[in-house]
Amino acid sequence: QVRLVESGGGLVQPGGSLRLSCAASGSIGTVNGMGWFRQAPGKQREWVLSISRGGGTNYAGSVQGRFTISRDNAKNTVSLQMNSLKPADTAVYLCYANEADKSYWGQGTQVTVTS
Repeated sequence: QVRLVESGGGLVQPGGSLRLSCAASGSIGTVNGMGWFRQAPGKQREWVLSISRGGGTNYAGSVQGRFTISRDNAKNTVSLQMNSLKPADTAVYLCYANEADKSYWGQGTQVTVTS
């Protein structure tokens, strides 16, 4: 069984930084795209950013220039460096990993940005 486990969430002041990590374990095959969504209270799940197996990245406009995604293909991990955090970034952050015909999701980690 494949599991994705996120870590690194927490409480931070506006302008601060956090680093999230996500590790896939179990009988997972070749992982293609990996990335992060987030869901704020009362809002729909929102795609944030993604990275291909070859390292190509895409970012939502709201996080461009502030967030950076990276991955380790050998370890099936993906990380999210978040800088210049804003209260609007407050949400549960969920990582995902795509095989050719399956997608896996983590349970999410809470990020709260408040003064």
